[in-house]
Amino acid sequence: MDTPRLVGLLLAAGSAQRFGDNKLLQRLPDGELIIAASARALLAGTDHCIALIRPGQPQLAQALAGLEVDIIEVANAHEGMGSTLASGIRAARAAMPEPAKAWLVALGDMPCLKPGTVRALASALREGADIVAPFHAGRRGHPVGFAARWGDALGALQGDAGARDILREHAQNIVRVPVDDPGCLLDIDTPADLLALNTGQPT
Repeated sequence: MDTPRLVGLLLAAGSAQRFGDNKLLQRLPDGELIIAASARALLAGTDHCIALIRPGQPQLAQALAGLEVDIIEVANAHEGMGSTLASGIRAARAAMPEPAKAWLVALGDMPCLKPGTVRALASALREGADIVAPFHAGRRGHPVGFAARWGDALGALQGDAGARDILREHAQNIVRVPVDDPGCLLDIDTPADLLALNTGQPT
């Protein structure tokens, strides 16, 4: 039996207004860049990984150069996360030689996500889950996975809501994957978030 082709999409096209600088290029305590750590986790369980970035971001592209990550520049990224995801889905479909069997959508500012969490989500998708998400301490985290049938809906998203409406309207379809991974809930939005991570202090 053929292994389903699972495509990871790393959303890395935000404006980082709350951070005040390109947060994805900030370093973690071990010296790795936030974007690289986020990409490594996504690579742990996917067959193909694509980073979606804004145009004119050579430093981001360089930060991912040593990883097996394709890069797609999203011209309308300024419209929001939903538009970025939709453009990425459409561009990925056009570029890939074979259709995706499932999509795993991750955020570029979640560097503490455990690779094991990605592998658990990937396993659920490969086993036929329709929508899949990690849950830690009763809270839904990221990444979120979608079976191939959701490709058209993801490719039609607009604005900044991302896939939030799909998840809300089809909550009954979500396969909950319990994980011991607070990193699936932790995104770096502000300098205080990064300082807390680097010093081991809660925000």
